[in-house]
Amino acid sequence: MLELRLSEIEAAVGGRLLLHAGATPDTVVGGAVETDSREIAAGGIFVAKPGETTDGHLFAPAAVANGAALLLVERELELDVPQIVVPDVVDALGALATEVVSRVRAGGTLTIVAVTGSNGKTTTKNLLRSIFSLVGETVAPIASFNNEVGAPLTMLKLTPETRYLVAEMGASAPGEIRRLVRMAKPDVGIVLTVGLAHAGEFGGIETTLRTKTEMVADLEPADTAVLNLDDPRVASMADKTDARVVFFGTGPDSAVRATDIDASARGTAFTLHLPGDRSARVAFRVLGEHHVTNALAAAAAADALDIPLDTIVAALESVERAERWRMELLGGNGVTVINDAYNASPDSMAAALRTLAQIATPDQRTVAVLGEMSELGEFAGEEHDRIGELAVRLNINQLVVVGRPARRLHLQAIAQGSWDGESVFVETPDEAYDTLKDSLRPGDLVLVKSSNSASLRFLGDRLGELFAW
Repeated sequence: MLELRLSEIEAAVGGRLLLHAGATPDTVVGGAVETDSREIAAGGIFVAKPGETTDGHLFAPAAVANGAALLLVERELELDVPQIVVPDVVDALGALATEVVSRVRAGGTLTIVAVTGSNGKTTTKNLLRSIFSLVGETVAPIASFNNEVGAPLTMLKLTPETRYLVAEMGASAPGEIRRLVRMAKPDVGIVLTVGLAHAGEFGGIETTLRTKTEMVADLEPADTAVLNLDDPRVASMADKTDARVVFFGTGPDSAVRATDIDASARGTAFTLHLPGDRSARVAFRVLGEHHVTNALAAAAAADALDIPLDTIVAALESVERAERWRMELLGGNGVTVINDAYNASPDSMAAALRTLAQIATPDQRTVAVLGEMSELGEFAGEEHDRIGELAVRLNINQLVVVGRPARRLHLQAIAQGSWDGESVFVETPDEAYDTLKDSLRPGDLVLVKSSNSASLRFLGDRLGELFAW
């Protein structure tokens, strides 16, 4: 974090400073800000965030032992280290991030690009980081740090030399994206998709649409809204923003588009077209044609900021995978495993199945190991049914469904009388592993896909290790 005096932090978060260990209001603190006491290093700031199952205040002594120079707390603790007491540490964390972003912005060199969408946020964030890192110091989230805690933690990593901040902005309720946007007002706001991911929490697709629109609603005329023209709901946001709009997509009306898409097990090659009749062939190594949309979004944002085409192409071609457990290619000694089980929505599940069918060679048996798509609320039953039907229509050769919440997917698949494939249902990932280790054979192409809560990502890792070279 930027170096700030304790009194400046106190003012930024609206708290009450308690001085200990010889500190004064002018004592400077500038270490990393963390909510995990195990990550605290000497000079760091520990945020004692209450959780659903535990309380961060209980871990403050461990943070102090690891060298914390300041505690952000909701109650005074009997520890000999400066503390700032606030009503809500999550609100205070956001206020501190807002202050740090404002100070770095005042230096005149910081550009902020934010991305949201029902699918593809993390992949697009990684692609943006790859592009901007070729130009200047870039800060971007690790993993999926995109909520009211993760996003400000990322913002607090800014330094005076940071040239680009990539902010991934997720939401589980209306207003959350607006809150993050107001912490770090983007120069470029990207919206990828509006789908049924988290629909159970939002209460329906229209609420999801309004929530994602928060990304561009407050942008100013000098800013840029980068919108997916292939998604009608996203495209409709063009009327909800004062910013300049740049559309991306696969159709001819998109300012940034892809043509001649060629998907295979080696990745997805395509021709990237930018405004002004500029184009280049991209050998994109990220698996899955659906990830071309994310590459287009990143390219559109970079082009809006005058990043040269050859820099964009070089960065896109340097990325080997979307993210850990996202279309990650494993195995290879006879059996190839695609581990895509970090998260799942109806759209991403369908895209992964289509990729499995698309990239398989004629002599390969396709095997889909599928678990629950969580957070769908009232839509859960029908959406699992739809995926079961899709697996049949795509003629996936073998289906293994894991976990009772996904059982309707299995039942719907076996109900399709015309299907020559076979579906197996098991209760646990361990049962799935035992089934697969005995039934997989050389040449098989295996997709493992589920929401994080189903824990199939670890099953994918086990299968990858089983068939590793």
